[in-house]
Amino acid sequence: MHKFTYRTVFLSDIHLGFAGVNAAELSAFLKHLRCGRLYLVGDILDLWSLKSRWRWPVMHNQVVRRILKLAKQGTVVTYIPGNHDESLRQYVGLDLGGVKIAKRAVHRTADQKTLLVTHGDEYDMVVQSSPLLTLMGTWAYDYLIGLNRRVNWVRGLVGMKRWSFSHAIKARVKSACTFISNFEQVLLAEAQRRGFDGVVCGHIHQPELRHVTHEGWTGVYANCGDWLERSTALVEHADGRLEIIDVEKLLADAGIEIKRLSEDPVPLEFPGAEESVDESGDKSGEESGAGAPEADEAVESRGYAA
Repeated sequence: MHKFTYRTVFLSDIHLGFAGVNAAELSAFLKHLRCGRLYLVGDILDLWSLKSRWRWPVMHNQVVRRILKLAKQGTVVTYIPGNHDESLRQYVGLDLGGVKIAKRAVHRTADQKTLLVTHGDEYDMVVQSSPLLTLMGTWAYDYLIGLNRRVNWVRGLVGMKRWSFSHAIKARVKSACTFISNFEQVLLAEAQRRGFDGVVCGHIHQPELRHVTHEGWTGVYANCGDWLERSTALVEHADGRLEIIDVEKLLADAGIEIKRLSEDPVPLEFPGAEESVDESGDKSGEESGAGAPEADEAVESRGYAA
């Protein structure tokens, strides 16, 4: 039974292959999801982490299975690689198991707004100009996430909610706030220059949805957030309204139990679409829940010329 129905869902910065991913929450969400389009807005796989240390728990495999099952059921799935899975950019234009690889995309909402969909790393001057500094920052962030997991485990034992080191630091350090503001402005300027009504991105792990008015132009800035410190997604409702959702809260409000599988590593699989394994281990035979969008809702998923 589908509990969550949306016209479009945008997910970014899942980082499959990295320790600490909220994969159980994501798997439960995907299991009960029905949508016409699903955009994977970069850093879905963490190839940087996998290259340094192979780690692929069965729960990460389950997330891949659920995405492939949605594609089989008729959801149009577009994968826009980011900097952590940039190796996949060489496959732009290919269809892998029903998942279309694109450099970027243009999405048209139900109320006829056009949105640039991009991971955002191409507009991050640190990533583009200083690879060494980027790697050092990634190492520091990974360490912080590991420490945060241990702190939140202790907080969970005493009934306290999760807390994010990274979010607290970003909110208090002026340079971090300036970086985020500059990142948003650059992306909005790009959307305005190309004649779009806004931008959907990821990359900075900072969920945000707001409307900006500048010199007569009103645009939408939407950042999907991440699945390391949070469990957030950007969704489009049937009327074209956009919303950032807290998936963990959504699952709790719906009374859906989050079942966690073993963290033991397994071989990376891209199974056939004929079957999907439930969290309990049973094969699921749910019927198709979402047909492909109508022709007048077509999205340019190949990317456009820069």
